[in-house]
Amino acid sequence: MAAIDILVTGGTFEKEYDERRGRLFFRRTHVGEMLALGRCRLRARVRRLMMIDSLDMTPGDRRRILGACRRGARRIVVTHGTDTMVLTARVLGRAKLGKTIVLTGAMVPYKFGSSDGLFNLGAALAFAQTLPAGVYVAMNGRCFPYDAVRKDRARGVFVQA
Repeated sequence: MAAIDILVTGGTFEKEYDERRGRLFFRRTHVGEMLALGRCRLRARVRRLMMIDSLDMTPGDRRRILGACRRGARRIVVTHGTDTMVLTARVLGRAKLGKTIVLTGAMVPYKFGSSDGLFNLGAALAFAQTLPAGVYVAMNGRCFPYDAVRKDRARGVFVQA
């Protein structure tokens, strides 16, 4: 089994822009490309669970993420949309899986070039390797326990709750 599982769920992290229709959409995960670009040397297994906006995520989708975490490695990174990342983190945290699970995402799509996604993925992988068992949200170089974080929508950052 891989040292770290990376579970892909979609979110801004994975979106691309359709110039003809003027909309964001999902095509395929960018995580493999991001790992290569970052010259990642970890043993990691990337698993695409879904490609949806987190605002469209249902309780069933969250159960699917929880199930994948139950079956996954001892250390897991979940890429997730930022709008409901804290909600999913709470579902995972309350399950008390005894694993290190780090949720991360991006405020700007990776394909835009000015995205925070590459940095956030690297930081999440580092946090997943070093933190004790628990569920965390890692964004923009900071990491918070699942039950002590909130998204400050006005500033576009995650802060301690």
